[in-house]
Amino acid sequence: MNFDHNTFISPLTWRYGSPEMRQIWSETHKRRLMRRVWVALAAAQHEAGLVTAVQLADLQSQMERVDIERALTIEQETRHDVMAEIRAFAEQCPLGGGIIHWGATSADITDNVDVLRLREAAVFLCQQLESLLHALLERSEATADLPVMAYTHIQPAEPTTLGYRFAVYAQDLWEDWRDLQNLIVNLRGKGLKGAVGTQAAYQELLQGTNVTPEAMEAAAMRYLDLPYFPIATQTYTRQQDLRVQQVLASIAASLHKFALDFRLLQSPPLGEWAEPFAARQVGSSAMPFKRNPINTENICSLARYVAALPAVAWDNASQAILERSLDDSANRRLFQAEGFLAVDEMLRRALHVVREMGIDVEAIRRNMATYGPFAATERVLMALVANGASRQDGHEWIREASLQAWATLRQGQANPLVDLLLADERIGRFLTPDRLRDLMTAAAHTGTAARRARAFVQMARDSLA
Repeated sequence: MNFDHNTFISPLTWRYGSPEMRQIWSETHKRRLMRRVWVALAAAQHEAGLVTAVQLADLQSQMERVDIERALTIEQETRHDVMAEIRAFAEQCPLGGGIIHWGATSADITDNVDVLRLREAAVFLCQQLESLLHALLERSEATADLPVMAYTHIQPAEPTTLGYRFAVYAQDLWEDWRDLQNLIVNLRGKGLKGAVGTQAAYQELLQGTNVTPEAMEAAAMRYLDLPYFPIATQTYTRQQDLRVQQVLASIAASLHKFALDFRLLQSPPLGEWAEPFAARQVGSSAMPFKRNPINTENICSLARYVAALPAVAWDNASQAILERSLDDSANRRLFQAEGFLAVDEMLRRALHVVREMGIDVEAIRRNMATYGPFAATERVLMALVANGASRQDGHEWIREASLQAWATLRQGQANPLVDLLLADERIGRFLTPDRLRDLMTAAAHTGTAARRARAFVQMARDSLA
């Protein structure tokens, strides 16, 4: 089978995702892992006295020599992918080929292979997530004291610090990292339990030996270094697939929030952040001046796709009829790989953006000068009350001045709010001009943001070490 650009191939095959993640989900790697499971089973059966050392060695010698072309040829006749791989493997093993898959059902092999790949992919993703976290923590620490305008309802609110904003994204992803770590530790294979999970075939096979099916299963899974469920039907519970996709969807949600915020902050009216832009990069085919946020838009796009995958896994988990139905098989071939490849691509892009992004300090100061005075009025109101004014009266005085200031801003002029408050004799009875100017310095109204950003950076770094 020849795949090139004359036929459909998934964008995840060549456009999105890393070579490392593609290799984990490759057909060659899957079939090597299948052979590894068969060898582990044969090794356990050798310990039980059922398989000779010569037979086992024969299988081990051919474990890496996957021949996909031959297996696919056989599958055209058998219409069964696992049987085709068994026969292709057996043809290469004149001494041990006859005992491959002895007592097993297909899912004894494929389900354990799936979990081995899920674990590999999760570990690789975890490494990428750690790199992104370190980059965000560096940004947070470096900008912990830099005041920026914060927004609620996409409207100017009060100041925060840029480092605190970075800490918000880092905290979400740190929680995702913890969930991913927990997922890796708790991933479990099916084990070796046969057609409906009772180990009946293995019990029959082991009659006359001193080995139980449970002991043989434990031995084989030790070879694979894979924990396994104590209870399974023909497959491991599909609840596990759902948990995997939920963790991936949570990472996607965290990245989407970061990327969407980035796109807003890159828009010219704010202009505080900018994606890296190569010297010969083109932003638009029609508008040469454009510098579109292509990386963060891509992250948002892929995140929407990943967010939809848990629904498919939910259906599989909830509709796994009795001991087994095959209506999950085709979609699992798609979403398990695609979920990881999509998140892989998102993390790679996010890391590039965080490391190479531009921060326009002048734009930050401009936005603070424009909108910061409104936020600083909270300090003025508190000081008025502390000096004996009525809170309700003070609120009305500030509201009147603020409405005039907004009207002036809409005409493209500088924010006159400080001057308007200084000119208000009612306010002057309670606050001196110097005290009022000091209170209207919005950059000083960031509370504990810097301190808590630094504390989070230290805590997160300690946990990642």
